[in-house]
Amino acid sequence: MDAVRVRPMREDDLASAERASAATFFEAESSTRRVNDPEVEPRSAAASKQWIDRMRFFLDVDPGGCWVAVQDGAGGVPGPGEVVGFALSQNRGPLWFLATYGVLPSHRAQGIGRRLMDAALDHAEGRQGIFVSSVHAGATRRYRLAGFSLHPQMRMVGTVDRSTLPAIHGLREGRADDFEWMDRLDRDLRVAGHGADHGYMLDTLRLVVSRDSRKPGYVYLDDRGQASLLAAADPETASRLLWEALASSRGSTLVNCITTPNDWALDVGLAARLDIGQEGYIAVRGMNVPAPYLASGHFL
Repeated sequence: MDAVRVRPMREDDLASAERASAATFFEAESSTRRVNDPEVEPRSAAASKQWIDRMRFFLDVDPGGCWVAVQDGAGGVPGPGEVVGFALSQNRGPLWFLATYGVLPSHRAQGIGRRLMDAALDHAEGRQGIFVSSVHAGATRRYRLAGFSLHPQMRMVGTVDRSTLPAIHGLREGRADDFEWMDRLDRDLRVAGHGADHGYMLDTLRLVVSRDSRKPGYVYLDDRGQASLLAAADPETASRLLWEALASSRGSTLVNCITTPNDWALDVGLAARLDIGQEGYIAVRGMNVPAPYLASGHFL
């Protein structure tokens, strides 16, 4: 069997790592697809570019947390030099988060995932931690053994019943000069501010914030109007921000990363006629599950 090395990620690994990520998550989503779920589709060219751009950002900001497993020998599939596993993590002050992690199905049960996770956790240097976890049995075992608590998540899907939308007041478009108070709110909710992540997200997503500085909150919306990250000082503000996201949605929408402390989001989704489903875990170490808060899959 060809040798597999675990080493720090380089920029010239990004394209190969994206291919490994696309194949890994396509297989994972296909194997866990529920009967009523839509068919899993391969990652689009636009989504592949977005993945590479996002991982390049992480590599620039905190390269010490970015690791790949690379096929070294000749004659293997994938070929020599191809990425067969990846773990991209980041430190933000006292908080460590795992942005993405996976091993190609053809290379599982060889200890590669453990080696990648060990490298990423070494970078944490004992920090508090958070990430979104799939339901993969091997991965969840590894996370629990690393000291993380696994908190089940829910998601809500469907097409918003427009007749249910309330009048939404007290919000405005966000700007870069909001980042200072947003980071303070982040520290209250999730130990550390997002820091440089806010700048990246503002360049790629729409930011909506609360006008009332006594009840701060913000939400990032993607190009389909879906909430990508939401944080607020209280459930009432969080609910208004989520209603804004639902009002901005087009066609079928998704609200994910809903944990038990964030059941205010269930109330909003049910009022909009969305359906509840289950979806993986939020894994935390040395901290509480953030609330009122809907985590981002990559920026946490």
